[in-house]
Amino acid sequence: MTLRFLPLLLLVCRLPVGAQQNDVKIAFKQPAVDFTESLPIGNGRVGAMLFGGHETERIVLNEISLWSGGADDADLEDAHLYLKPIQNYLLNGENKKAQELLMKHFVAKGDGSGHGNGANVKFGCYQTAGDLRINWKHAEGNITAYQRSLDLETGVARISYKRGDNEIIEEAFADYHNDIIWVRLQSKKQGGLQFALSLDRKENVLQRTAAGRDLVLYGQLPSGKDKGMQYAVAARVLKCDGSIAAGEGALEIAGATNCVIGIAMQTNYAYENGTLSGKDVKKAAIANLQRCAGNLYTPARQRSVATYQSYFNRCRLYMPAGNKAIDTMSTQERLVHMAEGNPDAQLPVLSFNFGRYLLIASSRPGLLPANLQGLWAEEYQTPWNGDYHLDINVQMNYWPAELTNLSDLTQPLFQFTRNLVPNGTKTAWKYYQAKGWVAHVITNPWFFTAPGESADWGSVLTGGAWLATHIWEHYRFTQDKNFLRQYYPVIKGAAEFLKSILIEEKSHGWLVTAPSNSPENNYQMPDGFRGATCMGPTMDMQICRNIFEAAITAADVLAVDHAFATELAKARSRLAPTQVSPSNGGIQEWLNDWPAVDPYHRHVSHLFGLYPYDEINPWDTPELLKGAIKTLEMRGDYGTGWSKAWKLNFWARTGDGDHALKILKGLLLPVKPGKGISYTTGGGSYPNLFDAHPPFQIDGNFGATSGIAEMLLQSHGSGNVIRLLPALPADAAWANGSVKGLVARGNFVVDFKWTQHQVQEASIVSKTGGPCQLLIPEGKKIYDQQGKELRYEKGADRIAKLATVKNQRFYIR
Repeated sequence: MTLRFLPLLLLVCRLPVGAQQNDVKIAFKQPAVDFTESLPIGNGRVGAMLFGGHETERIVLNEISLWSGGADDADLEDAHLYLKPIQNYLLNGENKKAQELLMKHFVAKGDGSGHGNGANVKFGCYQTAGDLRINWKHAEGNITAYQRSLDLETGVARISYKRGDNEIIEEAFADYHNDIIWVRLQSKKQGGLQFALSLDRKENVLQRTAAGRDLVLYGQLPSGKDKGMQYAVAARVLKCDGSIAAGEGALEIAGATNCVIGIAMQTNYAYENGTLSGKDVKKAAIANLQRCAGNLYTPARQRSVATYQSYFNRCRLYMPAGNKAIDTMSTQERLVHMAEGNPDAQLPVLSFNFGRYLLIASSRPGLLPANLQGLWAEEYQTPWNGDYHLDINVQMNYWPAELTNLSDLTQPLFQFTRNLVPNGTKTAWKYYQAKGWVAHVITNPWFFTAPGESADWGSVLTGGAWLATHIWEHYRFTQDKNFLRQYYPVIKGAAEFLKSILIEEKSHGWLVTAPSNSPENNYQMPDGFRGATCMGPTMDMQICRNIFEAAITAADVLAVDHAFATELAKARSRLAPTQVSPSNGGIQEWLNDWPAVDPYHRHVSHLFGLYPYDEINPWDTPELLKGAIKTLEMRGDYGTGWSKAWKLNFWARTGDGDHALKILKGLLLPVKPGKGISYTTGGGSYPNLFDAHPPFQIDGNFGATSGIAEMLLQSHGSGNVIRLLPALPADAAWANGSVKGLVARGNFVVDFKWTQHQVQEASIVSKTGGPCQLLIPEGKKIYDQQGKELRYEKGADRIAKLATVKNQRFYIR
């Protein structure tokens, strides 16, 4: 390697830290009052939210599998008898009759999801494990110098303040190795720690004990009218230089200077098959703590932080601070500051980093995927059950994974998808007499696959196929044939189902799905009927093309199922196309050019083909792109949090960085803490940067991170051409920056620097070898590691076509 490239390598490898770490720190100047002001820590299985109270510290506890409910046969046995009548009504334009029949015979059996309130029905809901409370018994004294922060570079939360002449420091992290939550309390004044430690849960507690150094909470959640999951939460004072006395339901600590507490949580959920085991959850929780009895806090912290950083530091984005005013601001003050029109170039970087932090902290191989709230919830009835919504939400949770170098954290999603197949196969047969497998709109750890209980939202039949497209995208990014071979049956089954249920509509002879709906939006027919049930909504047809393409290409890569792939290709050629509306110039949401009852609806499902799929893009389908832009303009920039996040990705895919930035600023609008559900107040960010639907829904955080990444790097469309800065805003705050560790399809890891909105230099590593297509920035050339200019095949519009070998690095200067 020549010295010519040393400045670039120094650029992409260093980890600069500003005086206030404004791009990696969530900061507060006071304790949290609401959950959406608290600080989240997690290791994928266990998590906590720290409020930082100096009178009573509340630490909300979570375990990723802690769900009420249980396995449920929610399929209507005779639903298939009504399929043809419903389809015939739709074919004849009698949608009202079709919807009425569907509501009687083609929804879930029983209570379904409980209409989003399923804590006490079989569907169940994700729940908090309870609270650890530290009731301080300090001497009198005013509170000063209060600071509370979460360091995204380490995953460690810290609270410090002075009470009179004493300083109290609290630190906590979720251990990636010992699988517990650690809390360390320190007093600068000798013997200055005095507090009562307790565990609390408001319902379904069978036993609560305090003995020796241990607190144990044990209980069982309901499964409808039956008994369901068992759980245990245990806290142990692992180290204390003061006195410990066990009282009624609490441990009393006095005269301590240093105190270390471990918190363990266990359930009897079996991740491999979604059943409940006979595990003794109390013994398991105590065993977690027993393993840590001889461990010192500092070495455990160092080891856990190193593991966390092995993920977090793979991909880093840097932009100059520029505005010294933010150095002393809390995160909440910064949100307000930028909303008032003031510059803060590092707030978008903080949002980018926070999304990656949340994914690392809530998705761990071998466990359940991140849910609607990731890992963090304080409720016993979480909003919408805290479940897995398949009409965008759980998918959005994983949008940033491949592009921002967290590919291995997608395993829970893929395993979960595969676990849906057995139930989905039964549902496919009982409702559609179809081959393959289906999952509709909602699911849970028990792998619910039946339709939802309402036509307005529950009939979407492409949720499972959408999940399966993530499997294909993982292959496109990683080029891992062993992975593809392992999960190919899931892709094939999803495609097989959709092929089996397609019917021919009368106007054009196109193949369409039926019955279905465009997620949560209603149409208005010329006869005045306002409904949801339809055939061939645009999103369905785009997902059909996506999953058919995936199955066809995967079969070719693996050299299997040639006949099946040929049949799929024929069916794919007959699918109803994405249409531009003659009446308004936008992309039609339904097969017919019907107006939406709500033209500003939060779902923009008919642009699935723009993102996350890529059948609509600036290079291959310019006319469809115009229609997509028109749709976005008509839909407007308003919306709930996750909706704005989707629009951010849409606008990035159009190449309009300025509009993408406008949406990003909308996502970062400050929202007051609270729990009210609203579709009309407009989303934004809570004080702790949690995405506000409202209420809190984590998908918007992940969507923001993927959207920022899409502004910086794209590799979709024909040829998977790598494009640097495809949607960089003209805003001066974005003029200069650098990024390392973004990943392009084909498994290319990309680092680059830009100044004055132009790429200056870049480094690209081919991790698996193979062909690479790259749009060369204006005025730049490609060099090898020795500084020699590379020869390549020239395509159209500065596109270079290179043959690469594994681990080859090349440069752009």
